Amino acid sequence: MAPLSTKRRKLDNGRSVSPSEDESSDIEQTPAPDSEPKQAQTTAQPRAKRTADDDDPAIFAGGLYKSSLFKLQVDELLTEVQPNYEKRLKGVDDLLRKLKGLIEGIAERSPVSVPEASKALLESHKITIPYPDPKPVKSTPYKLSYEKPATVNVVGSYASKTMVKSDGVLSVDMVVVMPVAIFQEKDYLNYRYFYKRAYYLACIAAGLHDSTQNEMSLSFEYLNGNSLHPILVAQPISGSKSSTETKYQIRIIPAAPSSFFNKSKLQPSKNAVRSKDAPEIKGATQPPTPFYNASLLSDCSFEAYLRYLHSSTKLALGFKDACILGRIWLRQRGFGSNVSNGGFGHFEWAALTALLLKGGGPKGHNVLSPGYSSYQMFKAVLQFLAAGDLAAKPIIFEAKDLTFSKSNTPMLFDGPRGLNILYKMTPWSYQLLRHEAKTSLAMLNDPTFDQFESTFIIKTSQNLQRFDSTIRVAYSPQTTNTMSCDHVSGYRRFSGKLYDVLYEGLMDRVGLIDIQEQELPSWSIKSACPAEQDPPLQVSVVFDPANIDRLVDHGPPAEEKKKAAKFQKFWGEKAELRRFKDGSILESLVWSPGSAHTIFRDIVTYLVNRHLGRDSSASLVFIGEGFDKILPGSSTNSKHFDSLREAYRVFERKIRDLEELPLQLRQLSPVSPQLRYSSIDQPVFSSSHPMKVPADVLIQFEGSGRWPDDLVAIQRTKIAFLLKIGSLLHVDRGTTTRVGLENEDVPLQNCAFLDVIYDSGMAFRLRIHNDREQTLLERQVKDKSSDHHAREAAVSALSVYKKTFIHLPLHTQSISTHCTRFPLLSPTIRLMKMWFDKHMLLGHVSEELVEILVARTFLQPYPWQAPSSVMTGFLRTLLFISRWDWRLSPLVVDFTGTMTTTEVDSINTRLEAWRKIDPSMNRTVIFAASNHDPTGTGFTDKGPSKMVASRMTALARSACKLVKEQGIKLEPRSLFATSTNDYDFVIHISPAFAGDQQRKGGSKTKFKNLELQEKTDLGLVGYQPVQLYIEELQRLYTSSIVFFHGAATGSSVGGLWNPQNDAPRAFKVNLAFATKVVGKEDGDSEKVVVDKSAILAEIARLGGDMVSRVEVHR
Repeated sequence: MAPLSTKRRKLDNGRSVSPSEDESSDIEQTPAPDSEPKQAQTTAQPRAKRTADDDDPAIFAGGLYKSSLFKLQVDELLTEVQPNYEKRLKGVDDLLRKLKGLIEGIAERSPVSVPEASKALLESHKITIPYPDPKPVKSTPYKLSYEKPATVNVVGSYASKTMVKSDGVLSVDMVVVMPVAIFQEKDYLNYRYFYKRAYYLACIAAGLHDSTQNEMSLSFEYLNGNSLHPILVAQPISGSKSSTETKYQIRIIPAAPSSFFNKSKLQPSKNAVRSKDAPEIKGATQPPTPFYNASLLSDCSFEAYLRYLHSSTKLALGFKDACILGRIWLRQRGFGSNVSNGGFGHFEWAALTALLLKGGGPKGHNVLSPGYSSYQMFKAVLQFLAAGDLAAKPIIFEAKDLTFSKSNTPMLFDGPRGLNILYKMTPWSYQLLRHEAKTSLAMLNDPTFDQFESTFIIKTSQNLQRFDSTIRVAYSPQTTNTMSCDHVSGYRRFSGKLYDVLYEGLMDRVGLIDIQEQELPSWSIKSACPAEQDPPLQVSVVFDPANIDRLVDHGPPAEEKKKAAKFQKFWGEKAELRRFKDGSILESLVWSPGSAHTIFRDIVTYLVNRHLGRDSSASLVFIGEGFDKILPGSSTNSKHFDSLREAYRVFERKIRDLEELPLQLRQLSPVSPQLRYSSIDQPVFSSSHPMKVPADVLIQFEGSGRWPDDLVAIQRTKIAFLLKIGSLLHVDRGTTTRVGLENEDVPLQNCAFLDVIYDSGMAFRLRIHNDREQTLLERQVKDKSSDHHAREAAVSALSVYKKTFIHLPLHTQSISTHCTRFPLLSPTIRLMKMWFDKHMLLGHVSEELVEILVARTFLQPYPWQAPSSVMTGFLRTLLFISRWDWRLSPLVVDFTGTMTTTEVDSINTRLEAWRKIDPSMNRTVIFAASNHDPTGTGFTDKGPSKMVASRMTALARSACKLVKEQGIKLEPRSLFATSTNDYDFVIHISPAFAGDQQRKGGSKTKFKNLELQEKTDLGLVGYQPVQLYIEELQRLYTSSIVFFHGAATGSSVGGLWNPQNDAPRAFKVNLAFATKVVGKEDGDSEKVVVDKSAILAEIARLGGDMVSRVEVHR
């Protein structure tokens, strides 16, 4: 990724800011290389502020947007996401005015005691007052009353016109400010304010229920999931005069008088909930109640923030659009103001942006300039969130002499309004927000690829695509005995303890821990507040692939007594003192060997059992390993691939040591999926079970003028070379060699190979690469004197040559290198190939294309970071396939990280040219380019066809839909189940020849002495009868039938008839398929149609014992 800019720059206030002064002021303006000095703004001659809507090209040079395309995309997005207020919210203004009048007309209620107030409302309207827990006691000295509200105002995103389209109901917030007369000075203590607030809300509900009985449905719910803030929701009933459609709802929010309560007594470090057994004088020494205090202060701040955000809109023209961009970004990542959605939503984003326009930088200077475009503001806020840890180093705006106790909760204190904006956030939601901000910032700094979709369009909050493992753990109230003065439920305290235990215990094994809570439901005004339910907690983690499977954890050294004692107390009997090779004596933990998921499960189970009790430990359910188990063999263990690579190195040395070769050896290149860690089946071999599929290797000799100038003669010379190499290798005992022929019908292509089989079971297939062939083929393609068929054959042969001898060696090298860099790339590729294979697409989609698709997920992982489990890698690749419009967009993979924008643009231009030449996509359908193959057709020239590519996309979309619907309840194997009902007929392969049966037979363990006595038939090495049968059928019925078959695991072959052949046609001698005369009942008896039954009988006859039956669907 491009590093952030570190040069000094002028802000609009003329002050030069260096990034070294403060992390939060490091706002990159992404200047373009061609920006000119004369465009710089000076204080002497101030210019008009640039805005996001200016069309002046200087905007792009000045860095207001990432690029001109990005600006157009942002403008289009901002236009599309804003709802049509007149249409979607028709009649809302009239309804708001009506509600205001009704609320102001509600009769006053004289002061009564708490029991009397509750009884009166229950008897008159059957309304249960939504008091927060703990409920008020009957003997409270204060009284509850209702008087006309001081003011009624509309606030929130409707007032500021920053709403965005939503599938759900849009909410309009109406704040009802309660009068000062009903409160006393000490009402901020011990929930007194919140009890009076709940009574006031119930009185409004009673009054509106009488007035709007048939026009609106009324219900209670908690504002942003905070049980201290019940609100009344009024939704128009369909068919009423006030609204024809229920597309919106009015949220009526009681608020406190803004200046009545003393803000200094409600700072985060103060206590406002006195314990019953503690005397009043010692209140200051009691633990602080930051959540309670902030909840009360937020009730005092609605109108203050409405004015503040309105002034910010006037100050900076890009502010409103920056808030909309932030809202979209947060929504796509699952964040919202609701406590269960992380406690950071569009209000918090807008308030933070407004504060950064006034300060937040070094020496109190503003972080954001009013002249910034909406994109610059958006990016600068992301940079602010990513740069500093607000839990470790709180930021205080415009407030002096404030001290806060150390906490892992983030603190962004708005001094003038006395509120910590992030008070609803938890340590885990804040760390997730920072993680997302860092990822998005790196994404926006990527100079090569357009990241607009990754930033604003792709929804990243899908659990299985975002996290590597999810744990369900039952809530255990016994483990949270420590009572807190603050308004924190036992459920939340349990969550906090679980997070602390996992954070300390898992150490650097995980990069992220997130705990998801369920939203609190709404309830009818005539029913009691639903009791708090305690469903199982859902804990999700992102692994660190470098450390997750570590078997030994090192603790503090024995000399550091305090740290060692703390380590022992935390880990109990698991901690042990060990001496290591370097002489150090450390506290250590040793875990049993196993997969990453197994080790993770052992650690979490031990930690939960030790710190949260046996009940919670017994309830643990781990989700995420199911995808690893689908792969044959150990999914993440690459020992079989490594052993084959080692065998290949030995084989290479032997070839290089051959002395009697006519030419000097230049290069030996592996090109087999088995030698790049990407074959579905691991290359298991032994003396009694040699490899079924030999590993392909290319051999290239030094150039010589003695090679013939004729392509056919070159192929014959290759055979002589292979025979010579085979005879030289055969001298060694334990080595079997044989020369085989291929492509007998295509004389211009490679026609021979050499199989080298060792007694140990490994097998290699050698082909000779001679670069003279390319020159001759290109000459033949350009030769206009030759006939059309000869030139077509040369074009086809040249395409095969380039794929086999040029692209494949480079591709193999890149994939094997990145499989070493990303240990999870290999199992993810294998699983992705298995998905294509199970859906019978691998015969049409080349293995190399699948590898490029998966490599893209790891090398260009945005909007996430590189996958750290097989599940996330697989599901993100599926998501990309489902979203990828291959008609208009190329697949571009930067294997080396050195591609430039110019190179990417040229690839896009090449695709556009292909589409103009071949608009119906008969020749090239998918365009997959990389550093090694900028042409984009190296591995897609021979397929897939448009039909197969469309099926690939449709299957991927169905899979992603299932993942979205099922969530963590997904059964991984359901994504690999395929239906054969879509095919016109299905050829069932006999179990003796099917891939699954062969695999089971090959992996059967026997006694060693029986294995040694078995005779191995080397003739079966490389012999794939089903594949040969399919190739024969494809040659015979190219124009009539499209065949689908899983290359490795299929026990059936699907077939689709060409619909163009169904129509009756006049009889010709050279028709390419069997025909029969149209029946008299069908009309013209002189025409013929394809004879499907005869063709199927011929297919069954060709298959012989391989075909068990042919099932005809249509």
